[in-house]
Amino acid sequence: MSLLGQLKPNKGSTHKPKVLGRGRGSGLGGTSGKGHKGQTARSGGKIRWGFEGGQMPLARRTPKVGFTNAVFRDRYTVVNLRDLEKKMSGDVNPESLAACGLVGKKAKVKILAHGELTKALNVKVHKLSAKAKEAIEKAGGTVEVI
Repeated sequence: MSLLGQLKPNKGSTHKPKVLGRGRGSGLGGTSGKGHKGQTARSGGKIRWGFEGGQMPLARRTPKVGFTNAVFRDRYTVVNLRDLEKKMSGDVNPESLAACGLVGKKAKVKILAHGELTKALNVKVHKLSAKAKEAIEKAGGTVEVI
């Protein structure tokens, strides 16, 4: 048996829970700490998160401002020059990057200038930084934005 199976709390660090509904002397007899009647005294009686007793909830009272386009925004997978140096040669495009495992199949790709590039690569991607473009062209490669 592993050590994980033998773990126990330190002696005296845990306490038994107070037993409910065992007479007045127990400290939690009678209504067992649930008060008198009402929704929360019943079994299964819970109040959903954010409910304020029928009052207009805070989330609906506060004014809604602005617009979010988060669902439709373009998400780019970042590839650095050092990754291209290690894994790529010749033509670099989203399909070849996916084939060697750097990005997903349908990913939009952005190249950043982190690392050194010594090979001449023909890069065809969705986006790239100015420094990355400069480094690729300096190494003798070509750049095309899809």
